[in-house]
Amino acid sequence: MQDKEFRSAPLISVVVIGRNEGERLVRCLASVAAVSNAGADLEMIYVDSGSTDDSVANARRAGAVIRTVQPIRPCAAVGRNAGLEAARGRFVLFLDGDTILHPDFARRALAHAADPSVAVVWGHRRELRPQDSIYNRVLDLDWVFPTGETAYCGGDALMRREVLAQVGGFDETLIAGEEPELCRRIRGAGCRILHIDAPMTGHDLAIRKFSQYWRRAFRSGHAYAELATRFAHTADPLWRAEAARSALHGGAVLALPLAAMAGAAAFSSAVPVALLGAAVAAVVARSAVRARWKDPSLATRLAYATHSHLQQLPILAGQMAFHLDRLRGRRRALIDYKEGTR
Repeated sequence: MQDKEFRSAPLISVVVIGRNEGERLVRCLASVAAVSNAGADLEMIYVDSGSTDDSVANARRAGAVIRTVQPIRPCAAVGRNAGLEAARGRFVLFLDGDTILHPDFARRALAHAADPSVAVVWGHRRELRPQDSIYNRVLDLDWVFPTGETAYCGGDALMRREVLAQVGGFDETLIAGEEPELCRRIRGAGCRILHIDAPMTGHDLAIRKFSQYWRRAFRSGHAYAELATRFAHTADPLWRAEAARSALHGGAVLALPLAAMAGAAAFSSAVPVALLGAAVAAVVARSAVRARWKDPSLATRLAYATHSHLQQLPILAGQMAFHLDRLRGRRRALIDYKEGTR
């Protein structure tokens, strides 16, 4: 049975999606309720994707309208579309259940959305616990984007509901990359996507193991390959260049160490390995210098620069997995990297 809501239509519908988020979801819903209690005209909708914890009960206690989905092939797009269907506001603010909404974001986003050409407004997402692991620390900088008009947004964003209805919502055939694909259609409808210089959400990435880090990057590679393949021969070839660049980068990260070891064995010399080490150090240092606008800490930037090259291996593996699945006529299920709650 779905919860029902009979109040007059709000200005904003906040759609939170989640599955087994535990205390992260409690914090997320509390942050939305705090904005509402401060006078914002919004409703809160929680879409649950088969949680086995107390997520639904916690959302009900928080005052959210509840929707549940049990898709055969789980993905974020299914949950977001279910929330969109329940939404009554002129604008829909999508959030993931592992985020905390900044109390001032909705007000600042609405000011920019007053321009009718703007269909999507998003702000800064940053990690809540960068100190918990080296993975959280470096991936926090992945959220740092230049502000201004952009080609796409992430999972947290304020969107104009009439435009979402016009373009047909999220594509439920995608297990990742659904936001860029949606934004491609929004731009095709003549609307704009705006990244504003304002805090939007705190995110609890909760990556503490290399296996989680690998799966997350693997999922990105799968999304690159799927969208690049789908739109390769269109006027707007989404992610075609990014997919090609990542495949080349990942191939180099894989091949160069093998070539250096082969050279060392062939010539009975450590020189090829030493030359590779020097080249890697130079490339990482160069990447760290280029990232100085993201963070003042040299140590963090060096770690981030190492990540920016290391992640190309699982991204390459994700791309290869997509193409192998495609040849076999298979479609991959949800690629999840989260483990446990806190």
